[in-house]
Amino acid sequence: MKKEGEVRISSGCAISGIFCRDGRRITGEAIKKSIKVMHNRSNGLGGGFAGYGIYPQYKDYYALHVFYDSQTSREETERFLDRRFDIINLSKIPVRQTSAIADAPLIWRYFVSPLPHMLQDSQLDEDEYTSRAMIRINDSIDGAYVVSCGKDMGVFKAVGYPEDVADFYRIEEYEGYSWTAHGRYPTNTPGWWAGSHPFSLLDLTVVHNGEISSYDANRRAVEMYGYSCNLLTDTEVITYILDYLTRKQGLTLEECSHVIAAPFWSTIATTEDEDERNRLSYMRQMFSSFLITGPFSILVGFTGGMMALNDRLKLRSLVAAEKGSTVYFSSEEAAIRVIEDNPDRIWAPRGGEAVLVTLEKEAGR
Repeated sequence: MKKEGEVRISSGCAISGIFCRDGRRITGEAIKKSIKVMHNRSNGLGGGFAGYGIYPQYKDYYALHVFYDSQTSREETERFLDRRFDIINLSKIPVRQTSAIADAPLIWRYFVSPLPHMLQDSQLDEDEYTSRAMIRINDSIDGAYVVSCGKDMGVFKAVGYPEDVADFYRIEEYEGYSWTAHGRYPTNTPGWWAGSHPFSLLDLTVVHNGEISSYDANRRAVEMYGYSCNLLTDTEVITYILDYLTRKQGLTLEECSHVIAAPFWSTIATTEDEDERNRLSYMRQMFSSFLITGPFSILVGFTGGMMALNDRLKLRSLVAAEKGSTVYFSSEEAAIRVIEDNPDRIWAPRGGEAVLVTLEKEAGR
């Protein structure tokens, strides 16, 4: 397994995002062009993309993207799925062979729906049923890794530079209203296929630039609620924190930003509005184990929206821009201007303040 070299670039990694608020679907070519500009922020040990709205013909089914180390792990996983899900379609994910991407696992895609009687017997909703099944695959089937399992979306990632990963997966052939991308420079964890970004659970995806110094505390906290961190990369825990807070605790993503990038106590104490001060204080106390410390900038994709967030000290770069109904995020301004050279507005979000964009109502999604 390839791992990082001895040279550390603490500001390494690149993130980029494009979101069409009007629901317009664009090919993956633009996001590839954006992330390619930041080639030098990566070292070839990981790249990946998440696209939303890419499977309109199967939009009501969970789209599973799975890596296998062997034919044996594939057969075991398919037996597991067949007992719990109605498999509507399955196939290898189409790829373009390139010398830049080597040692590829078996890469399969499944469109599935929980078997009605199994779902009823479980007494779970279909999202919880599906997420538990995917965590169990990653946890208990040797050599099988579910890398995405949401509806009408998918994650495409590998060991390589992101532009080469895009070519490998033929990303230009997919169309979506939302795209995120990541170029990886691992600093504390190995570079391997399932450990590349984005990380995903159901429709949530996360790309991250930075380091999580609170990882052990965060990991122990989410594992108390049935999650399992087994992909050897600290970023994985952010996805599970957000899933727990939004899906199981009912928080909005803006409220989640006040948990994972919570204001300092001194900032809370000087908040003039009493209700807001009490709310922020409650959030920080109630979910203290989910505070993420260390430098980070993240893009969170979800069905119908995207969130950009810096750590509260803004120790990692993050730039945002708008042009008409399209919103752009990136680690560098150049990565935005290469695809939109004349934005209506461009700015650097403040530390700890989430930028949330969602589909317009008339987009009809």
